[in-house]
Amino acid sequence: MGSFKDLIVYKYAFELAMEIFEESKNFPKLEQYSLTDQIRRSSRSVCANIGECYRKRIYRAHFLSKVSDADMENSETQVWLEFALACGYIPKTKYDLFLKQSEEIGRLLGDMMNNPGKYC
Repeated sequence: MGSFKDLIVYKYAFELAMEIFEESKNFPKLEQYSLTDQIRRSSRSVCANIGECYRKRIYRAHFLSKVSDADMENSETQVWLEFALACGYIPKTKYDLFLKQSEEIGRLLGDMMNNPGKYC
């Protein structure tokens, strides 16, 4: 079955996390231990949970739990993106792009949750 790094959802999530990292370098210093840290952690956690779910795929319930965790972190990332937009730290065009990417990741994670037999 290859590696979790071969999964399209992992590739998309990793790309988004790196784009968020680059963009968040421009956030104000006063946000370093709040918004900047939170958005980086949640976006990276999507990738980490995908890696964990892949290793847990021999146990369907564990697999689903970790995919659900990845989906939860993806949703959290969307919340932090909304705060970044509202605070004026990212332009609307960047927000729209990141949100679209995150929604696609959510669809792919949803497919994993709805069709675990393809992965387990």
